[in-house]
Amino acid sequence: MTYKPVAWDDKARKKILADSETRAIYEATKLQIDLAIKLKKARVKRKMTQEEVAEKMHTKKPAISRLEAGDDVKNFPSLLTLIKFASAIGYELKVGLVPIKKAKPLKHAARNEK
Repeated sequence: MTYKPVAWDDKARKKILADSETRAIYEATKLQIDLAIKLKKARVKRKMTQEEVAEKMHTKKPAISRLEAGDDVKNFPSLLTLIKFASAIGYELKVGLVPIKKAKPLKHAARNEK
């Protein structure tokens, strides 16, 4: 699977992504696709087949195929599944938070923390 982002009209993109909820969905989807691509590349780098990874994870090849496809946005794998995949191919999964430049917290989020 080769990830090829769709070209955007910059004006339309800014308008669509101005909505915070739409932007969050867009960013989550992009992150899921990027992660799926990295999972597959890491497996291939280790010269492992999907069948071999599935066996180590005690699952079946179609589950690994779906995981690497990254196209099932609503049913993306849990962190536990991602950790198991990483471990099966000899990697460690790391998750982090990176501050967004000039980002403003959501107004309703700030009220809920008080």
